[in-house]
Amino acid sequence: MTQFTVHNKNTAADQAKTSLQAAEKAFGFVPNLMGVLAESSVAGKAYLELNATFSSSSFTPTEQQVVLLAISRYHECHYCIAAHSTVAQMQKVPTDVVEAIRNDRPIANPHLEALRVFATDVVDKRGWVSQQDLDAFFAAGYTKGHVLDIIVGAAQKTISNYTNHVSETPVDEAFSAHRWTPPTQVLKTAVNAH
Repeated sequence: MTQFTVHNKNTAADQAKTSLQAAEKAFGFVPNLMGVLAESSVAGKAYLELNATFSSSSFTPTEQQVVLLAISRYHECHYCIAAHSTVAQMQKVPTDVVEAIRNDRPIANPHLEALRVFATDVVDKRGWVSQQDLDAFFAAGYTKGHVLDIIVGAAQKTISNYTNHVSETPVDEAFSAHRWTPPTQVLKTAVNAH
């Protein structure tokens, strides 16, 4: 596969350096994802702007992480699952919630489970959710505004999930305690071992 560079402030093009500086200010270091996005003059900026926008949504921090983890789980993004598991831990998201999403199991909390299911349905059905899907989401206490907020989260995760797939972004040391291997990768490894 084509090797992508994980840029830093010295190797990034001038137009991308602003995004790397913003990422360092926000996270305390430049995550490898941002280093890869720095190959483009707009990708890092787009990701950071969507991240800031989604962070200001009507979802609580826990709900935001449920959406971002559920979409990353659906897309089987090794990097984003590790990163968001770390962020979720920092934000005191209950461990059982994070583990349920990582392992593609229902969340015990019915409100958060409805959110996980609906966020997954949005990406799985490419937005073509059914009235039944919407009714179940609304019955759990969510609104039409929440539906649109999930789409913003999906846009953010599409940028990062797809970038990590294409570039095979290495997981940062800061996220390494929460490494995750996609089930399809585990299956490929097992098949190739025989």
